[in-house]
Amino acid sequence: SIAPFAVFPALCEETGNPFYGEKTKEIARWLIDEAPRTSGGAFEHTVTEQASFSEQIWADTVFMAVLFLARAARLLGDRRMAGEALEQACLHLRALQDEKSGLLFHGWNCAAGNWMSAALWNRANAWNAAAVPMILEEAEDLCDDAGLPDEVKSRYRRLAEGLLAAQNESGLWPTVLDRPSYYEETSGSAGIAFGLYKAARRGLVPASALGAADRALSAVLGKIGEDGAAGGVSGGTPVLASVEAYNEVPIFPTLYGQGLTLLLLSEALNRG
Repeated sequence: SIAPFAVFPALCEETGNPFYGEKTKEIARWLIDEAPRTSGGAFEHTVTEQASFSEQIWADTVFMAVLFLARAARLLGDRRMAGEALEQACLHLRALQDEKSGLLFHGWNCAAGNWMSAALWNRANAWNAAAVPMILEEAEDLCDDAGLPDEVKSRYRRLAEGLLAAQNESGLWPTVLDRPSYYEETSGSAGIAFGLYKAARRGLVPASALGAADRALSAVLGKIGEDGAAGGVSGGTPVLASVEAYNEVPIFPTLYGQGLTLLLLSEALNRG
């Protein structure tokens, strides 16, 4: 529900229109003071549809809401917002990270105390691979708790190691990361590669990770049709009932598929 506001801080700076700054402050304060939270303090995953995911933490939220909060913190110079953004990133990584592989499960149910279907979903990992370096870039210097960025960075490095180990020879990642025979998914692969490029540029991961990002870039480019549509993108995916169900999600072009592909291409250009 918060994702559309992610561009408002940039629009405020680009246009000088105070509406965008005022709305950024309003929504950021709502997130801090009113947004539904789990018993552990993490933002509950919420959507625009009439649906409730009480006590559920989803990996998607880090990109969809926490990134906005970090951008709001930088625009407004607000230390409280910066600290909350890093705290939320940390809470999500703690709850979702598989201690063995470093990869992230799609969701965690705080009430039931489990990862529900326990799927290491490709795009869930991509949302975090992409968002965490951007969140650190926006909020780290404003955060008063030095330990928070350190834990986020440490967990991100473990995530990156797991992603590097799960990459297929094609350069793409399967739609469930520990199921290499499942179909390869483009949007998540683009988001992961974008994150590796950005994290390597910021020194969060070793420069050796760039090779994996380069392979993914080449594979993603091969998925772009003459009309500019990124192919091989799975449809909208809530936390599903089983791991096997993720391999049945239909494939078709989507706006988030275009967006993650554009993020990858822009970061590759930044690399020069």
